[in-house]
Amino acid sequence: QMQLAESGGGLVQAGGSLRLSCVASGRTFNIYAMGWFRRAPGKAREFVAAITWSAGTTYYADSVKGRFTATRDSAKNTVYLQMNNLKPEDTAVYYCAADRLENWPPTNWFEYDYWGQGTQVTVSS
Repeated sequence: QMQLAESGGGLVQAGGSLRLSCVASGRTFNIYAMGWFRRAPGKAREFVAAITWSAGTTYYADSVKGRFTATRDSAKNTVYLQMNNLKPEDTAVYYCAADRLENWPPTNWFEYDYWGQGTQVTVSS
């Protein structure tokens, strides 16, 4: 089993920044990639970014490209999502997830086996 725990969400004004963290614990040895998804009220879960666990290769949704950056610290079993120039439309619950299959890029929610509980990000205009 694997557990994921996100943190770092909050309320920020448009144009501001937040950094989300996701700590993986338990059976982390077979992680291929970590993903970030979000769900806004009344909308479907949306892919945001993915990063491979070993090499740190990244992939982003067009809506966040150039504003969000995913990184990882393997020694700490932690991935981060640095979010800059936030917009009101970025408001959502953000989830991290672990993918054990070597498909790249893993942009679909069903490619992930483990999920965190989510952290709320609210961007005011």
